Amino acid sequence: MTKKQGMNYAPKGKPNKVVKKGEFVFAAISLEHGHIYGMCNGLIEAGADLKWVYDPDPEKVKAFIKIYPDVKEASSEEQILTDDDVKLVAGAAVPSERCALGMRVMDHGKDYFTDKTPFTTLEQLEEARNKVLQTGLKYMVYYSERLHVESAVFAGQLIEKGAIGRVIQVTGFGPHRLNLKSRPDWFFQKEKYGGILCDIGSHQIEQFLHYAGCKNAEVVHSKVANYDAKEYSELEDYGDATLIGDNGATHFFKVDWFTPDGLSNWGDGRTFILGTEGSIEIRKYVDVARDHEGDHLYLVNKEGEYHYPLKGKVGFPFFGQLILDCLNRTENAMTQEHAFKAAELCLKAQLQAITVEQN
Repeated sequence: MTKKQGMNYAPKGKPNKVVKKGEFVFAAISLEHGHIYGMCNGLIEAGADLKWVYDPDPEKVKAFIKIYPDVKEASSEEQILTDDDVKLVAGAAVPSERCALGMRVMDHGKDYFTDKTPFTTLEQLEEARNKVLQTGLKYMVYYSERLHVESAVFAGQLIEKGAIGRVIQVTGFGPHRLNLKSRPDWFFQKEKYGGILCDIGSHQIEQFLHYAGCKNAEVVHSKVANYDAKEYSELEDYGDATLIGDNGATHFFKVDWFTPDGLSNWGDGRTFILGTEGSIEIRKYVDVARDHEGDHLYLVNKEGEYHYPLKGKVGFPFFGQLILDCLNRTENAMTQEHAFKAAELCLKAQLQAITVEQN
């Protein structure tokens, strides 16, 4: 998986198995986004067994089997959904189709793990909320920019220990490389991808809620633009938003498709976290002109100034926690309400966004 393409971001970590072989079986349905590989990597490293894969595109399935040679190719989605061994289905469908897939999965008594963004409309979100209430099953979301980045995981651990006091402001930068020629048709259709704030903006809002400890927030302002892709009239290549959390913490983020070709990675993603007793900067994927590996964290507090190179040192606890949550019906990896609230707020930011018109 090339570092130049964020769509194929699929980190691998140290195996940290929480179950024995055969105790937790899962399957992959719909391979539209490369994040499915990161989702599967995380679950397998935590001890899950990947039994099945299905996608209507045989080329996507062929590529998937090259990475996971022990997986079985299902002849249909139904073959997976009716397999009682399968506890969870992971999917990376076209964004507008993710909710419908989740409903089918949950109707068959299985937990669902979807790529972000989990919804493209508030109606889909409401449908999922109702299904969770009816079934008690999980509709979990792969917010990879926090869950699958070691420096982002470590930042949360520092905050929990009180390293910077109470978090009062989070600023997130989420640039991505456009890679126009490698993008599928749905990437340019707003009804299908949901808009830039709904899509890659979902990462940023989820991080804010987590780091600042917010249960809810208000979208104060948001805007989107198409600055440099006029041949694709429905593509938004820039967006930003400001939020205020229910505990008074504030958030600003910007997302865009303007990563320059000279950068060694697909995007210089950074998060700045201000607390009452210190601050954290996370340089997720690259430390520009210094280290192409990324996963650097900078901490300043009353004790001093610290730099933590974290590649390969923290791991990704979310996946093991998710497996155990599915088996024990707990909510240690992420609460269902948190996953849905991040989705709700990115949808609201998208809906009320001002479109910047250029002269």
